[in-house]
Amino acid sequence: MTSTTHVQPLFPARRRSRTAPLTWSTTLAQRLAVTDGLAVALAVGVAYLVRFPIDGHAYVSGEFSPSYLAVSISLFATWFAALGVGRTRDRRLLGGGSAEFARVFEVTWHLFAGVAIIAFLFRMEIGRGYLGIAAPLGLALLLANRAWWRRELRRLRASGEAQVPVLVIGPWHKAANLVADLQRDPEAGYRVVGVCLPDGTTPEVRSIDGVPVLGNHTQAAVIAVRHGVAAVAVAGSDAMDREAVRQLGWDLEGTGIDLALTMALTDVAGPRVLMQPVNGMPLMYVDAPQFKGAKYVLKSLVDWFGAAAVTLVLSPVLLAVALVVRTTSPGPVLYAQERIGKDGSTFRMLKFRSMHVGAHDRLAEVLAAEGVDAVGAFYKPKNDPRVTRVGRILRRYSLDELPQLFNVLRGEMSLVGPRPQIAAEVATYDRAAHRRLLVKPGLTGLWQVSGRSNLDARSAMRLDVSYVENWTLFTDLAILARTARAMLAAEGAR
Repeated sequence: MTSTTHVQPLFPARRRSRTAPLTWSTTLAQRLAVTDGLAVALAVGVAYLVRFPIDGHAYVSGEFSPSYLAVSISLFATWFAALGVGRTRDRRLLGGGSAEFARVFEVTWHLFAGVAIIAFLFRMEIGRGYLGIAAPLGLALLLANRAWWRRELRRLRASGEAQVPVLVIGPWHKAANLVADLQRDPEAGYRVVGVCLPDGTTPEVRSIDGVPVLGNHTQAAVIAVRHGVAAVAVAGSDAMDREAVRQLGWDLEGTGIDLALTMALTDVAGPRVLMQPVNGMPLMYVDAPQFKGAKYVLKSLVDWFGAAAVTLVLSPVLLAVALVVRTTSPGPVLYAQERIGKDGSTFRMLKFRSMHVGAHDRLAEVLAAEGVDAVGAFYKPKNDPRVTRVGRILRRYSLDELPQLFNVLRGEMSLVGPRPQIAAEVATYDRAAHRRLLVKPGLTGLWQVSGRSNLDARSAMRLDVSYVENWTLFTDLAILARTARAMLAAEGAR
């Protein structure tokens, strides 16, 4: 593997080996373990120093406490070991999706729940303040550490480094779809090195989307070892019967090569999937998505208190933007537009005015200038002459959306959800798109942090429907964090 200067500090240059195709993952896991250890040590150390300051004035007894020192050392060792045993550094989790962060959260939560139970059962005097500092500080540092390494890993993958070599097995049409999906997102880190087709495939098929056909499915294990792949992906249930898949798994034993099976059902997250063995055969249950209940009550509470806190913190910004809008162009500070909300209900969505007064009456003129017949889902003019100079800046950093915090406080919107659209856009919805209306619209959403205006309408709609059907509170927190970063970088905004 040839290393360029900008990636050398992270992963030193080394010769590519067929027997060790993922040396980068070993390097990453080792460095991630070091920084995880530093994060845990810092959290435990800060908690100890707050409980027992260096000057000796402790909150309790005012004396050095060897018992707390022992607790701190034990907590550090147990926490660090739990991160390893919990497979939080599994290379298959690194760099994509929220599972990596969710596993760190789960391991930390279980650890401190266990500490609390043990302290109660054995009547151990462990101060709540000590745990109240160590747990949230350590979790925040661990998640920030993972976010930093993820950014570095994605930067490498975007430049063609740190790729996971994959061999695809399946009928040519399904293999082509999987190859296209893996190649479409280079930051996911998969590099398809070859395809194996089932027996009986037309001999003239030599390649699929530029990827060479290396043999048939019975030769897959030998080919996988020969080409040093990290995973064999079976595309489609009709690619191989269950006995052939079973034998392929046996053939791959001891090689370190993963066996991956794709599902025909897409955009279904892990919490909705339950695997149940039936007579030796894994039967997959897919739970129906739920749109009400306790978790949505919790979401509403988090929305209200979160919006109230953000509004309070950003009140100087809100006042400053309002003043700029009022003094730079004639017209009202706020613009209210009717949008479609949950279950098709209508509400007036608030924005800082970023257009000249009467802009709505000029919509036909803008559509004609861009050669568009009608407004479609997620349509935004590329060069809209109706936008004011200040409005362009507000839109670039999404500051014009901030008044929607008041829509959240009124219960019309959520902090995170599909963006609300006008009636003309909703009129173009198909059955899948209508599922966006099963939850409250959001101030920000999954498609906004996945490319925003750079995404085509079909991809944006798929992301919104996926969010609606697989929502979790942890997903919301991750989207909010990514939204803040996207706003500061002005990614994909218009």
